[in-house]
Amino acid sequence: MNYVQFTAAQRKEMLKSVGAESIEDLLRQVPAEFRLKSPLNLPAEMDELTLRSHLSELAASNVPAGQQVCFLGAGVYDHFIPTVVDHLAMKGEFLTAYTPYQAEASQGSLQAFFEFQTMVCQLTGMDVSNASLYEGATALAEGVLMALNVTGKRQVLVSQGVHPHYRQVLQTYLSDLPTEFKDLPLKNGTTDLQELQSFLEDDTAAVVVQSPNFLGHLERVDTVAKFVHANSSLAIQVFHPLSLGLLKKPGEMDVDIAVAEGQPLGIPMQFGGPYLGLFACKSEHMRKMPGRLVGQTVDIEGRRAFCLTLQTREQHIRREKATSNVCTNQGLLALRACVYLAAMGPQGMREASQLCHNKAAYLAERLAKAGLSLRFKGTAFFNEILVKLNRPVDQVLSKARSAGVLAGYAVGQHYPELADCLLVAVTEQRTKAQIDALVDLLK
Repeated sequence: MNYVQFTAAQRKEMLKSVGAESIEDLLRQVPAEFRLKSPLNLPAEMDELTLRSHLSELAASNVPAGQQVCFLGAGVYDHFIPTVVDHLAMKGEFLTAYTPYQAEASQGSLQAFFEFQTMVCQLTGMDVSNASLYEGATALAEGVLMALNVTGKRQVLVSQGVHPHYRQVLQTYLSDLPTEFKDLPLKNGTTDLQELQSFLEDDTAAVVVQSPNFLGHLERVDTVAKFVHANSSLAIQVFHPLSLGLLKKPGEMDVDIAVAEGQPLGIPMQFGGPYLGLFACKSEHMRKMPGRLVGQTVDIEGRRAFCLTLQTREQHIRREKATSNVCTNQGLLALRACVYLAAMGPQGMREASQLCHNKAAYLAERLAKAGLSLRFKGTAFFNEILVKLNRPVDQVLSKARSAGVLAGYAVGQHYPELADCLLVAVTEQRTKAQIDALVDLLK
């Protein structure tokens, strides 16, 4: 019941039980400008039958991405998901979104997370991976906090090619800490390496780059790592997990911490979440790593067993000495990624990655023939390209939506100087006919 639906006597008794004279006593700490001035504009109560019908009507007004041709990207992608991922991840034995605390009763889930960690290490070429974090943005924030703890330094340099949402989340994490957040400018769509050298200081804890970056371009991560290590700082890369079927792994480029959004690994787009944060690092930083690590051991009879180890969380004995405040891992999503990676294998990942790149290259070629060009010519890309349009972006997107096509992402909201550009993502699911139709819409 709503508070106002109680009788005056009932309300008086309720207030008395909590030690308040009036409802104003309870609301006093809420500033007046934030209080509701009139009742919420809500429909009248409904019986269950009517409510179900009403909710069904509301749900029917949504148009899922799967019912349209999706060229949207910018961090979330319409990739193919093998049926086996849903089949195994939804089995009752595994169906949990949470971390098992009783290791002796959770051997199956712990083994799945152990295998997940192993495959993330194989994918990235890094020494150690944790049992997942919330999603890509907070994985990056945890990586930067870890770099601050490892180096004892206070400045963080972040390329403007890093996803704008990730940068916002990172700034929020650092807002109450004695740190300095500094943007690294772009040149021709990638991090300006000359500016990077001039920005590096003795107090620089870490440099963050994303490759492929938010605009779709490949960064010279190995060169960045050399500059950073010469300054006794850490190199952090945000990567696209599927791109590693083709591109150099973070570990091969001497990256210290590698983080990513795991959504391309068998996780649907699903309204923007929940997703999966991938986190891997060099072994020398293992004890500063956030979250959980699942380890392999043996029981008292010598049989293979699994346990949670290195849980340097504030909920456990570490208290204020904890390396991180992260509470849990995305168990169900990590399981999906584990099944996806196992089902695809190295060859499947390579083929899917190659298809994404080949189809994006075909789109770039067709656009050039149609009189449209990439905003930064000659810059290498993986599966996303930045297209310069000859008409207002919102008009193009509106026309495409009318034709059942999600044509891309308007980057001008984050980069005003690119207000005439559209970021188009091409995955292995897009066909030649769909790409050709998109070119007709864009020109």
